[in-house]
Amino acid sequence: MPGAPVIVLTGGIASGKSTVAKMLADLGGEIISADVLAREVLQKGSPGWREVVALWGPEIVTPEGEINRAALGRLVFADEKQRRRLEAITHPRIYTLMNERLAAARRRAPFVVLEIPLYFETGRVPPASEVWVVYVDRATQLARLMERSGLSRQEAEARLEAQWPLERKRAFADRVIDNSDGLEATRQQVRQALTLLLERQGLRKEEVWRRLNE
Repeated sequence: MPGAPVIVLTGGIASGKSTVAKMLADLGGEIISADVLAREVLQKGSPGWREVVALWGPEIVTPEGEINRAALGRLVFADEKQRRRLEAITHPRIYTLMNERLAAARRRAPFVVLEIPLYFETGRVPPASEVWVVYVDRATQLARLMERSGLSRQEAEARLEAQWPLERKRAFADRVIDNSDGLEATRQQVRQALTLLLERQGLRKEEVWRRLNE
């Protein structure tokens, strides 16, 4: 597929993927988020919504008819079989939308970022110039997840266990962005990694380079 370079941005829950994605957007990239697409494929009345409601019933639906993601999360993260059933509904739809939007994005953006939390776990491999892993140590990840989402330690551990450990993911990365030492340190790593990618691609887009060197 011709067009702009593609960064697959992955990591783990509460590792800081969205923070890094925002930095890349500020530098001129177009972001395609698997989490955003996941919400889209479960919109009220959609085929995905109908399958999920048929499987888990009205207890995972809000009074407004939307999927109650917290209630659904409690069900699927407590039972791997249930989580696999949900993924079988959502993942094919997410990747179909992603591939459709990627083709258009590569024609109009200087670079494209696919933000995919479960990139390694799904085994689906969209075209990518590089794979970046956003990394923090497990203790930091667990603490951030509990604070951010109001989860008990047991609930947070269950969510971490549903993903590859970050130590394993970083071994397969083209670039590792260590998000342990504050926003400025992370931002410097992002700028450096993007500079190297664009140099390797030979795409010295004027606007991107202006922003990179502000």
